[in-house]
Amino acid sequence: MARLQHKSLEAPDEVRSFPKGRVDIVQLDDVVIGRNVFEPGWRWSHDVAPVAGTKLCQYHHLGVILSGTLHVVLEDGTEMELGPEGAYEIPPGHDAWVIGDEPWVALDFAGMRAYGRPTMGTGDRVLKTILFTDIVDSTARATGLGDGGWRELLSRHNEAFRWEIDRFYGREINTTGDGFLVTFDGAERAVQCAAAMVAAAARLDVEIRAGVHTGEVELVPGNIRGVAVHMAARIMSAAGAGEVWVSSTTRELLDGSPLHFESRGRHALKGIDGERELFSLGAPLSERG
Repeated sequence: MARLQHKSLEAPDEVRSFPKGRVDIVQLDDVVIGRNVFEPGWRWSHDVAPVAGTKLCQYHHLGVILSGTLHVVLEDGTEMELGPEGAYEIPPGHDAWVIGDEPWVALDFAGMRAYGRPTMGTGDRVLKTILFTDIVDSTARATGLGDGGWRELLSRHNEAFRWEIDRFYGREINTTGDGFLVTFDGAERAVQCAAAMVAAAARLDVEIRAGVHTGEVELVPGNIRGVAVHMAARIMSAAGAGEVWVSSTTRELLDGSPLHFESRGRHALKGIDGERELFSLGAPLSERG
């Protein structure tokens, strides 16, 4: 529940420093705000990439510029200069650097929960909970809406989902056109995020499905690899509209949690040896008779 509160950026909850820059972090319950202060000569690929461990910044940013100019280049070559007294949005997969002799100072309202922290290695294997989502019957929906309507719907879908990803401490790895690939350090947050995404989609008159699995993945710049990733994707494919399905591994990790699951039987998943028991997220205890 929202509440009246105030914090000063001059006394932040956390300061993350790196060469030629810093981020002052203020957290207001679920909302994390970062004040970026990047000095002349700062460049993401030189000064933050060694910390993040990725070739490009993989966070989505949304904010307001207080001073200075930042040049941003996306992975596809699209580029833009972001000047003072403007609002901005930067999608994942970008490099950026300060233009001129004035520091770039901005307030960022997205992607700040873990920005500037070590996140990805190259070739390392770590345990993660993986979430896949997609829109059910997206082709038919796109045809019915037309190109413009479909783009508008996807934009609203992505904005709502990125809010939930940030709220539950997830890390957006990739978008799949009409869905997301996200990792979490905790299984409960991953499932709660998936349920929140289902609810957010319903408010947009969209049905999605979600699959969650916990396992070891190989961290590579800007992506993850491994059987666990394929497992999560196959679980999502088995789910129905408005459903969140999880593997038995994730289900066992959540024993004792307030989340309720129902067995959906054993399934043969494409590319995965043997049959696996899958579970769907049920209604909370308070909503069950």
